Amino acid sequence: MKVLIVKLSSIGDVVHTLPALDALRAGFKKKGIKAKIDWLVEEAASGMLAGHPRIDEVIVVKRWGKGLFANLRTARALRARSYDLVLDFQGLLKSGLWLFLTRGKKRAGFSNAREMSHIFLNEKLPAYDIERHAVDRYLDLARHFAGETGEPVFSLDLAEAESVEEKLEENGVNGPFFVMVTRGRWKTKLWKDERFIELAKRIIAQRKFQAVLTGGPADLSSLSEMSKEIGPGAVTFGTSLKEFAALCRFSKFVVTVDSGPMHIAAAAGARVVALFGPTAPWRTGPYGKGHVIVRKGLECSPCFKRECPDPKCMNEISIEDVVAAIEKVS
Repeated sequence: MKVLIVKLSSIGDVVHTLPALDALRAGFKKKGIKAKIDWLVEEAASGMLAGHPRIDEVIVVKRWGKGLFANLRTARALRARSYDLVLDFQGLLKSGLWLFLTRGKKRAGFSNAREMSHIFLNEKLPAYDIERHAVDRYLDLARHFAGETGEPVFSLDLAEAESVEEKLEENGVNGPFFVMVTRGRWKTKLWKDERFIELAKRIIAQRKFQAVLTGGPADLSSLSEMSKEIGPGAVTFGTSLKEFAALCRFSKFVVTVDSGPMHIAAAAGARVVALFGPTAPWRTGPYGKGHVIVRKGLECSPCFKRECPDPKCMNEISIEDVVAAIEKVS
């Protein structure tokens, strides 16, 4: 049986789909079905999947606006594979278009998929409940075909753990440490840098933990400046997505805004303190037990807005609120 998972982006959404991958593997095996499972993903999130032991082939594509002709070549190759089952875990126009182009025998997703992407399906599951966590919604789709497979499993490739240990040693991190994720794609999800700086100073002084700040290549310069402001005990260095997962696994805890790295940290088994404002943690918060959400619960939150002239939902989170949350996880 040839199966194609279509989950193109973003990093956090790809991580949310990993339990569905495991459910498909386990369910098909239980049914005695030998399945070849491929995954279609865009470049930005592909690093999480490269070399994954439960994926037969990771097929990396470009966003349609940046790689039309390359994507059309990929589409022809996908059609030639004659997939028996193509699963749309994205539920957007861009994923629906890929489903159509694969010409898979069975193209499945939810009947209320967004951006009219459901028109590309020839098997529609009942409408999902948007208030359920994304991980559980994606598992519903997998289990529809594979059957019940037990508790969700996040299978992450931590093969780059050794390189993380080397980076920690090179940067003088030789004892217990915590990770801070201060950057995200939405401005409305951010907490003020000066509060992160003061928070780190307190933890270093009171708990004797070192602080590791990390982010994407474009963030490292500003994060290095934050490390300098924090002073001794704080370092900044870059990681790949897999290195970041290993870094979180080694850490005492992770303090983060709502972001893709937040989901990697939770999936890696780290204890997560997550700051939420404009988004809903019950839909897309760190999945599993042992995490703490810091949220003010204002009447206007969640609003899901990327722009806001007065983001009170984040600005009203105090350093004391976060310190109290850290005490619960460490």
